[in-house]
Amino acid sequence: MTRRAYPAAPYRTTAHRSAAALFVVLCAAPAFVEGEEAPATTPDEAAAPASTEPPNVDYTAEVRAGDESGLAATAQAVAQTVTLRERAPTDAFGLIGRVRADLPRLQEALRAEGYWGGQVGATIDGLSPEDPALPARLQAARAPVPVVITLTPGPRYSVGRVTITAEPAAYTDVVREAAQAAGFMEGDPARAEAVLAAETAMRDALRNAGHPLAAVAGREITVDHDRRAMDIAWRFAPGPRARFATPDVRGQDRTDTGLLRRTVARQVEGRDYSPAAVERARRALVSLGVFDSVRVEAGTEVGPDGTLPIAFVVSERPLRAVGGTVAYETNFGLAVSVFWEHRNLFGGAERLRLEAEASRISDGSFGNATYRTFATLTLPELFERDYQMVARVGAVKENLEAYDRDAFIASAIAQRRLTERLTAQAGPTFETGRIGRYGVLEDYTLLGFVTGLRYDTTTSLLNPTSGYRINVNATPYYSLLDGTSYVRLQATGSTYLDVTGDQRGVLALRTSVGSALGASFDQITLDKRFYAGGGGSVRGYTYQSIGPRDAGNRPLGGASLLELSAEWRQVISGPWGAVAFVDAGTVSEDQTPGTGTLRVGVGAGLRYLTAIGPIRVDIGVPLNPQQGDPAYGLYVGIGQAF
Repeated sequence: MTRRAYPAAPYRTTAHRSAAALFVVLCAAPAFVEGEEAPATTPDEAAAPASTEPPNVDYTAEVRAGDESGLAATAQAVAQTVTLRERAPTDAFGLIGRVRADLPRLQEALRAEGYWGGQVGATIDGLSPEDPALPARLQAARAPVPVVITLTPGPRYSVGRVTITAEPAAYTDVVREAAQAAGFMEGDPARAEAVLAAETAMRDALRNAGHPLAAVAGREITVDHDRRAMDIAWRFAPGPRARFATPDVRGQDRTDTGLLRRTVARQVEGRDYSPAAVERARRALVSLGVFDSVRVEAGTEVGPDGTLPIAFVVSERPLRAVGGTVAYETNFGLAVSVFWEHRNLFGGAERLRLEAEASRISDGSFGNATYRTFATLTLPELFERDYQMVARVGAVKENLEAYDRDAFIASAIAQRRLTERLTAQAGPTFETGRIGRYGVLEDYTLLGFVTGLRYDTTTSLLNPTSGYRINVNATPYYSLLDGTSYVRLQATGSTYLDVTGDQRGVLALRTSVGSALGASFDQITLDKRFYAGGGGSVRGYTYQSIGPRDAGNRPLGGASLLELSAEWRQVISGPWGAVAFVDAGTVSEDQTPGTGTLRVGVGAGLRYLTAIGPIRVDIGVPLNPQQGDPAYGLYVGIGQAF
């Protein structure tokens, strides 16, 4: 029986970054080809005649691996004979040295993929790299010299016996379960990547169980060539269990230290150690909007009281920011918004944002445009409790197809993160002004109370590729002028399916359902009715155009809403992507969603991915338009449609 043990020990790394290099670090297998030794010098340091500059040798390079196309592709990425052929020309002796140096490197690549009995060979112009006649032949060559590297992988070895021990032994089951969860089992191909992934998963399992200093205490890998198997023995040192000590925050200059310590203490202080809790605390600091970066420094020793010191090192952002957006829609023209923001108004991470928007700027005309101005103050906590307050006041002057409105609006909404994914909000809202149609405006004053829940498992606000979002809102309104009351309900959900598994092909689905209860259709304030159509709703249709219309063909809105959307998002190349979509929506005077005529729009668009989100250009076409609807709609903006 032929066995060879590969203990965990330091080993050199190569310039390429591949699975082969990972496995060299993993098992310290000596690189060799049977009967040969790699040259002591690097490939391009081979000796050359001193009297003249040796001429470069043009050559072609081919890697052959039989039917193993994936292995051939890996070898092409690893072999410097291939990767340096065009960008680093070399002479005859350099080429020979380059090929000879690739042989042990490719042997490592075979082992990394589980081919422990494989062989690697090469020819240069039909001759062995060791042929003494080769240098002269290369120097005399006038045509490109063929270099052929041949991989004979042989049978792929599998994972044999896996032995896992831990001290104390009670945690052996924990790491074994983690290995199974990582997909690493006896009989699997003996690949380096799988071994490393399983080792990381087992170590992380111990850390998640409250052992911050868990480490791999030993690893021994034995290759049995008779069995064509790789046996692995791991030994883990969990170290002591620990709780978080009182956290510290360092690096702040203008921000209240007490606020920062309370922010992270809510996530970690006194709790059992877990990496997830550390990350929650780090994100809590980031969400304050004050810092460019937040770095975690955990202690290297557990104290006598069983606590682990932890510190968060922050770097503050500039206090002020100015920005804006530009969007365009064929139906109504240009929309421009600008904002000014102070990120730390009183030193407690209070954020003041002043913003103004002008939209529906058609043909350069500002007379019929819509204007909005708002001031928003965000407080990160209330009375040193974990409640965020968002207070907002502003004025709007709207000239829409559905209604005209001049109003003052104010609200104060408290938000509380109930879990990592779930957020609740509640608070009063007030608006007063004049609203109507065809230039006839009537006074109105509404008092409301916003309540809502938001659940979000996605990882990106503007370009999600997996997870889902659910928003549910219920807002009762009371008219101070005529005593009318009703409740406006709306639920919106979206999900994102990474179909291709590499975030390049994503299926996005969205639905929204709404209803206004407690009042007749005519008693519902015009701006509180439901509308559909436009870039964030049903593309291809004019903004707010779907649903009942009056004698002048202007939208009336509805007491209920149903919207459905499906979009395929495909990355094409580099930052460029494309989408194809189907949107549908219906608005009805009835309070039951879906009772009106369903309007459908289809279309396609382009995406240019940037660091802040995709730039979006969509063209939508209505399939069953109403009277006066345009033949298509063009939409430009930042971020996905939903």
